[in-house]
Amino acid sequence: MKRTLLIACAFVGMGSFVNAQTTMVKNDNGFVVTPEAGDWALGADASPFLSYVGNMLNGTSGNSMNNAFVNNNAIFGKYFVDENTAYRGTLRITTISNSATTLTDTSSSSTPSYVEDETKNSGFGFYLSGGLEKRRGHGRLQGYYGGELGLGRSGAPKQTNTYGEAISATNPGSRDTEVKAGSSFTLGLRGFVGAEYFVIPKLSLGVEFGWGLGFSSTGEGETTSEEWNGTAVETTTARTGKSSSFGFGTDAGTPAGSVRIMYHF
Repeated sequence: MKRTLLIACAFVGMGSFVNAQTTMVKNDNGFVVTPEAGDWALGADASPFLSYVGNMLNGTSGNSMNNAFVNNNAIFGKYFVDENTAYRGTLRITTISNSATTLTDTSSSSTPSYVEDETKNSGFGFYLSGGLEKRRGHGRLQGYYGGELGLGRSGAPKQTNTYGEAISATNPGSRDTEVKAGSSFTLGLRGFVGAEYFVIPKLSLGVEFGWGLGFSSTGEGETTSEEWNGTAVETTTARTGKSSSFGFGTDAGTPAGSVRIMYHF
């Protein structure tokens, strides 16, 4: 009988928590700490900030967050309909633009003779999502949950190779001059849960975890090569196949999430 009563009390307590409304919190100076109706919020991945603070406190440069929690190049935004409900969105932009050179010794005597080869990489992609967030809790620590729909595109990253010595009868062989991957398109439906703590009025630090369904499709790519065929340089282009995938899992396929810092105004 005693055990039954304790179980019943536990369920009543859980029900009270679920139905609890977020109450507005003010500090000792009367400033509102937590979100209000009509507030906007902007945020980003907090990992670089936390790493900097760690480096500053212990005087080293080796502090870093676990890679599973890093959400680089993403901007998070919210609009609060009321203190318990917000529309939210995410924009992540990725770019690739780099080059590297290598020196190759082509001498046939004791005197070195070098040629310079160069490799350039370029590419662009984005991910955009939007959804609805609901909040629960009291005080500076608040929990939230919700769902969102996202789509993304990777714009055919490309590698270009330039060689210092041309292919010829004295320098035969084959090599790639351009490698272009196929464009990728992704579509996902994601659920999320998280918690954030308001360190000072309108500024919060939180952690979020997500699960979702995702579909990805990659189009054809192509590789351009040059080869000495015995009498001249021959250029050929080969196409790569298409691919697609569908899956369900946590963010990045691991029990991971993002550490976020958000400013409300």
